[in-house]
Amino acid sequence: MNLPKPSPNNHESPRRPPLERGFVCATSFTATGLGLAALLLAGCAAPIGADRVTTRQAYAQVQANALRTGKPSGETVSILHRYDLDRLAASHPDEAVRQLHQKAVATGDRDLLFALTELSYVAGEQIRRSVKPWDPRDARDYYLGSAVYAWLFLFGEGNDAPSRAFDRRFREACDFYNYGLGLALTGRRSTNAVVHLESARRRLPVGDIELRLGQNELASRLSQCDQILLADQFCVRGLSVRNREAGVGAPLIAVWPTDPTFRWRRSVPATVLLRLQGSLADLAASRGAAALELYSPLEGEGTHVKIGQAQVPLETDLTTYLAYNLNQSTVWKFGKMGFLAPSEVFPSQLILNQPYDPNRIPVVFVHGTFSSPVTWAEMANSLTVDPVLRQRYQIWSFIYASGNPLVRSVADLRAALTAEVQRRDPDGTNTALRQMVVIGHSQGGLLTKATAISTGDRVWSQFSTNRWEDLKIDEAQRQEVRRMFFLEPLPFVSRVVFIATPHRGSYLSSSLARRLAQRFVSLPGKMVSRGKDALRLTEGSSAGKFFRGKLPTSLDGMSPKNPGLLVMADIAVAPSIKSHSIIPVKGGGDLQRGRDGVVSYQSAHVGYVASEFIVNSKHSCLDQPATIQEVRRILHEHLEHLDPKRDGIRNEPGKPQ
Repeated sequence: MNLPKPSPNNHESPRRPPLERGFVCATSFTATGLGLAALLLAGCAAPIGADRVTTRQAYAQVQANALRTGKPSGETVSILHRYDLDRLAASHPDEAVRQLHQKAVATGDRDLLFALTELSYVAGEQIRRSVKPWDPRDARDYYLGSAVYAWLFLFGEGNDAPSRAFDRRFREACDFYNYGLGLALTGRRSTNAVVHLESARRRLPVGDIELRLGQNELASRLSQCDQILLADQFCVRGLSVRNREAGVGAPLIAVWPTDPTFRWRRSVPATVLLRLQGSLADLAASRGAAALELYSPLEGEGTHVKIGQAQVPLETDLTTYLAYNLNQSTVWKFGKMGFLAPSEVFPSQLILNQPYDPNRIPVVFVHGTFSSPVTWAEMANSLTVDPVLRQRYQIWSFIYASGNPLVRSVADLRAALTAEVQRRDPDGTNTALRQMVVIGHSQGGLLTKATAISTGDRVWSQFSTNRWEDLKIDEAQRQEVRRMFFLEPLPFVSRVVFIATPHRGSYLSSSLARRLAQRFVSLPGKMVSRGKDALRLTEGSSAGKFFRGKLPTSLDGMSPKNPGLLVMADIAVAPSIKSHSIIPVKGGGDLQRGRDGVVSYQSAHVGYVASEFIVNSKHSCLDQPATIQEVRRILHEHLEHLDPKRDGIRNEPGKPQ
């Protein structure tokens, strides 16, 4: 085929075949068309509209504020736009605060106070995030300003009435007040959540203010703390609920010095309130003043405060301090060490979980074997949610070496309770103290029962063939024997609760387990010496045959073959004391054959209790909602018994949950 040669002066490309030319044209047209289509579509999109989203997304837009998103809420943006401050607020919120402050003084408009509250917080956040070390501004001044403006919005005088309860800004202003106050009291650029409570003159976004720390008994006690922490800078884990009561004030954690006995640091909750004195104009003229007031939610009426003519709730956090206490590895070793090496740990003693209040009834938690008071954390935290129980009860815990002989732990509990009551009420006139409720789990249930029974010589007769009066021992030894074997109900115990209690022994306390315990449990030397003397007294008795000359541990005390334990199981609680059983049983089936993995139903069941409640659970049932609810019911019933006109909480005992 002869093709024409291109002319040397012809710069056109060789002509393509028709198919190739068509492809190039189509491609060019498509690209151009798509670009035009994109421009047309963009032009058709409305700059203002409503997009369909999920309810949660819509709610998030409505509820957006500086605490949630870091940006001002719609209400504040509206105020800023009204005064043409929105652009300034976006770049220099601190300057916008100063200009808006002047507008608020001139107009007396309460709406401006909320905008100042939020914008001051935004300015504080911006300054806090600044990485310029030469920046002279202090974020704490603006956090404090947010709290002050919030107080004026909530409680201050103005041309218009305070916001209504349905006004969303009311609760948001409380939050800005609480968080702003807490951050204002921390150190500059601090990341350790330490709060400094002191009288000082402080700067505000506009003007100065004089802060005065109020002096009361709580403030005096907290001055002895190692440090005070801001609860709002901690997250809680491991507990099902964070008990947070809504109100005003910044929740605190007051941390005491390390306990030399327990080698851990205990803490208590508190709330600090800033009570403003003066007006917005006074602040601008640096004539403002405010009092820092401290309150304890676990003492007296520490959950409300009078502001003006109103009783206002305080913001309280009753979980974070508890979680902080348990965030120490030492406390989790108590259970193991108390069982395996009781000779190396602390002596048995009562721990008051909160400052003693003579108007609150003690509820004493007694832990079980290989355990410690930490096992009650979920129950204590959940019961605290109930405002009636929180106001009427105080929680104590008994900690003991659970590897010690059962009779020793029984005597220690009774002695500790008696000594504490005598110390708190030597004249015997305190009614609340003498309505004590004791609640024990597992071995702790056996100790609990020993506070509420009269044994006569029934237990002693199992341990010795000799009459107590005929023993050839000195007076100190005689009193010790009497203290451990001849029990009478403690006069201040009013109600007891047994949870997973092996009244007739645990089927896990086999001969092998007991022998291993005798081999590995290290009992105190003084106890071993006295124990050997006591063993001589058991020669020829039922207990002597059972012990076979070996010093018993707690597992021997809970053996189904222990004659002393079996005798105690048949001794009913004193008629003057109400008793209840909570029995865990795993799975369904025949209740009579039920077990919880450690104790059988037949061992835990006793016929003389006022109520028996079955929980579908394993032995460690203290964190189960059904167990906690039954304890809650019992505590309300106890209050109803004291005050028959009060409505109790009804819950049918005996049904599996």
